[in-house]
Amino acid sequence: MPVSIDQARDFVYANGVLWEQALFHYLFDGGSIERLYQCLLCYKNADGGWGHGLEHDIKCPDSHPLALEFLLTMGRDMKLSLTEVLIGTVDWVERNRNEDGSLKNPASLHTYPHASWWSNGGQSTPDSITGNLMKQGICSASLAASTSRWVKSNLSLEHIQANDWLFMAYHAHDYYLNLEDTPENIPFIEATIDNILKCVQNTTEKNYFTIFQFASSPGTRVAKAMPKALLDKFLDDLESSQREDGGWGDEHGLKHWQPYHTIFTLSVLRNYGRL
Repeated sequence: MPVSIDQARDFVYANGVLWEQALFHYLFDGGSIERLYQCLLCYKNADGGWGHGLEHDIKCPDSHPLALEFLLTMGRDMKLSLTEVLIGTVDWVERNRNEDGSLKNPASLHTYPHASWWSNGGQSTPDSITGNLMKQGICSASLAASTSRWVKSNLSLEHIQANDWLFMAYHAHDYYLNLEDTPENIPFIEATIDNILKCVQNTTEKNYFTIFQFASSPGTRVAKAMPKALLDKFLDDLESSQREDGGWGDEHGLKHWQPYHTIFTLSVLRNYGRL
């Protein structure tokens, strides 16, 4: 059966929060980016950071790194310019660094509902945030330098090559693939792409969606490196796996993530000429 944007719209509007509805409206119904910005800004605090459950798994209203990481991931996934809503955010990141370049979480983080996998602490790694701020063109020299020092100890070639979970490849992908292709960086960029392709070979059907975190359109470096037959296999699966309720599942079976996954899946299919 062909993909139904109408059924997907019904699913997102029935199950998604306001910013997800605004994102769908912007991407597929000619809605304004300003309305999406207005919805997103409800999750921004006066200190320039982000919270309030923007990332669904931590509901803490106080500013914390995971909320910002997810916002920037959205920008990566949907090719959104977010500079208008990120005013003051780089300053917040700079103020909330530890000496080693990792990021601080508020003491209130666990006062509010959170997923069990965040019970030992929030997000503290700066790699994805820094890389995607570079992608947005607003990363400061100070933040770039402190994260560069952090990755030397925490995201080395050995760390990249040892990764065996496709989803977690986003740390290296978001950081190294947003650096310049210098002789110093190229081995890390190539190792990241090689690791993603290695993980892809061992992925299961429920994880097919995940590859498109790194290959959201044909022009991405990961998509270009992937065998066409394999990429087409994953796209065929996406195209054929819309449910009767209009949505797409996620690898963990978490319904609160499925409106966003549905929007992203539609975006990917459109990018590859499948809509």
